Amino acid sequence: MTAVKPNHHTPAPVVVDLSVAALRARLHDALSVYVAAMDYPRGTEHHRAPMWNEHTTRAGWRAVAAVLPDDAGGVDLRTAPLLAIAYGYSGAPRQWWHQQVHTGMRRCGWPEAAARELLADYFELTELHVHPAAQGRGIGATLLERLLADRPEAAVLLSTPEVPEEDNRAWRLYRRAGFTDVIRNFVFAGDTRPFAILGRRLPMPPAGERA
Repeated sequence: MTAVKPNHHTPAPVVVDLSVAALRARLHDALSVYVAAMDYPRGTEHHRAPMWNEHTTRAGWRAVAAVLPDDAGGVDLRTAPLLAIAYGYSGAPRQWWHQQVHTGMRRCGWPEAAARELLADYFELTELHVHPAAQGRGIGATLLERLLADRPEAAVLLSTPEVPEEDNRAWRLYRRAGFTDVIRNFVFAGDTRPFAILGRRLPMPPAGERA
């Protein structure tokens, strides 16, 4: 079971770290959350699974998830319903996303020295998804803070689809967390949708300490 629709009888979600083994064991459920959150057609998860598996081998990989505990408050990661997933890893020059972003930065006017400085030491926030049935409860913000806690990199970068007037939960989350524009309306090779590349310096202070 991937997710449970929260109600007043449902225990509060618990955010946990995921090991490589734990994510691989729950990969189908994690990808089901991803497909539901992005409103992708069924079957998309089968195409993404090899990529998510490969990402777990990259330097600095880390994952966190939100799960529902049992009635006694316990969490068994093998069976607990999965509500949300987030992961990322250290960016590196040979990675496709890094190369795409570097090209985009140069095309939109970033000086080469400034682009290289930002891309020299960053954490790529690759995926952050909350099942639609669990959205609006602050889970995304908790995942983001947990994922970025104590990261050694100087900055964090991510890509998110452009939406009119930045009017969706993802954009509001990232703006509240202090992410600013790196590139806007960027189209990755092999895609037709415009994306924004957003970033912020690390460490990220706790929510209560942000201006």
